[in-house]
Amino acid sequence: MTDRARVIVVTGGSRGIGRAVALRFAQEKPRIILLHYDPDESAADETSALLHEQGIEAETHKVDVSSHKDVNGIFHDIISRFEKVDVLVNNAGITRDTLLMKMAESDWDLVLNVNLKSVFNCTQAVIRTMIKQRSGAIVNIASITGQIGNPGQANYAASKAGIMGFTKTVAREVAPRGVTINCVAPGFIDTEMTAILPEKIREALKGQIPMGKMGRPEDVAEAVCWLCSDGASYITGQTIHVNGGMYM
Repeated sequence: MTDRARVIVVTGGSRGIGRAVALRFAQEKPRIILLHYDPDESAADETSALLHEQGIEAETHKVDVSSHKDVNGIFHDIISRFEKVDVLVNNAGITRDTLLMKMAESDWDLVLNVNLKSVFNCTQAVIRTMIKQRSGAIVNIASITGQIGNPGQANYAASKAGIMGFTKTVAREVAPRGVTINCVAPGFIDTEMTAILPEKIREALKGQIPMGKMGRPEDVAEAVCWLCSDGASYITGQTIHVNGGMYM
């Protein structure tokens, strides 16, 4: 049942940056599959409804992307039904912040599994199909923190730096087959993850940004969608920073 509409999979797709990415892709009328691991379906249902309002074939699935078995299962189903995956956006991520001396091993393991192992799981699950197609685009959501570090985020920074190294290596492996893989590294973006920060900390962060403001999820979505477009077909293994000038 292969058709011309692109099949796009977004992890962490129910809210925040993932939702903005899905809504930006909706402009091209693709098939969109959103993976999430929220406790309930409310955010996923809201995003799905927004896509359906635009006439998009969208579906949502609750999947633990840190589980190799669960990821292989959902991608086997997707590829069996649609015969392809054109775009994968690895956006799922969590934080468990505390200073290293206080960090529990479980919080280290959880962040690395959700943020980094999930990228391995999902990329491996689609890469054979993309190589066979001799086309495909993968975008991994990294972070400015993986580039410059941030006190209290040793686990998060390690996971995001790992994504950047993973991306460069896989890009070299698959470039001869017409598959691109890049990173987008957001700075401080106004999402639910940053909304929980105390106002004093938010204002201090803004003071470090040359543009003087936090970014929007839509700013990240624009970069993601461009990297998956024909206009970026000669770009691979790169990290595009979307941070208002905080890191140059």
